[in-house]
Amino acid sequence: MIQTEDYGPEWSASLRRGSAAEIESWLRFAQDAADEADRIALGAYQTELHVDTKLDGTFVTDADRTIEQAIRQRIADAYPGHGVVGEEFGQEGSGAAERWYLDPIDGTHNFMRGLPLFGTLLAVERDGELQASVVSAPALGQRWYASRGTGSWVVGGVNAAEPRRLRVSTVDRLDQTQVLFRSVNDMHDSRVSAGFDRLIRAVWRERGFGDFWGYTLVADGAAEAMMEQDLGPWDLAAPWLLVEEAGGRVTDFDDRRSLDRGEGFATNGRLHGIVLEQLHIGAG
Repeated sequence: MIQTEDYGPEWSASLRRGSAAEIESWLRFAQDAADEADRIALGAYQTELHVDTKLDGTFVTDADRTIEQAIRQRIADAYPGHGVVGEEFGQEGSGAAERWYLDPIDGTHNFMRGLPLFGTLLAVERDGELQASVVSAPALGQRWYASRGTGSWVVGGVNAAEPRRLRVSTVDRLDQTQVLFRSVNDMHDSRVSAGFDRLIRAVWRERGFGDFWGYTLVADGAAEAMMEQDLGPWDLAAPWLLVEEAGGRVTDFDDRRSLDRGEGFATNGRLHGIVLEQLHIGAG
């Protein structure tokens, strides 16, 4: 069996790389940036959009570009020595110790079709470890945020008055597990396709709740696993910290904590090795 021991709130807190005050200031900055992103996104949502096709065949709207440009400018003004890795305008400051990962609209295709499952993702790392992150979904009226050692939180929705702390579930049996993924086709194109088909027949329930939302559901204990592939680091960084600070675990399909493989595999921690083992049955 694949062994995965490194998870839980105390373990996550041990990855803090800076003072509490410094990390809190980064989180406040990210929240303010998300406020501006929300205004831009909602101003364009369910209107006639200008849409372009990117080289990889995916779509981008003017709202995507406007949000990323606005947040990049905020970062340049507040933290001129920090790097940025963004979906629409690439990488700046690759050698910086602190880097921001930015997805201006995660779920652009939902945004284009008038579906409310889209959001801005923003996270900062120091020396390769994520330190603070925000996931803001204005059409849902919800925002999730986390920082090392202070937990993961959600505000909005039915809990609009006060932030609520997130905790992963305690389920430890496969036949009681709810598994989420971006799409069946996405997983069939992955290198664990055969194992995925076996897995979804072994679990209690499976649903295609993709993009950032699947990770927030794992962090909130509503599901035990979320998986997808063909990702950029901007897709993963902010949800990654949410799950770890809620007590869960995130890796690629080889059980490595890396944003570079383009694979997102998040669980409640207890089931990480069990689900990975299922995914690798029959894998090439």
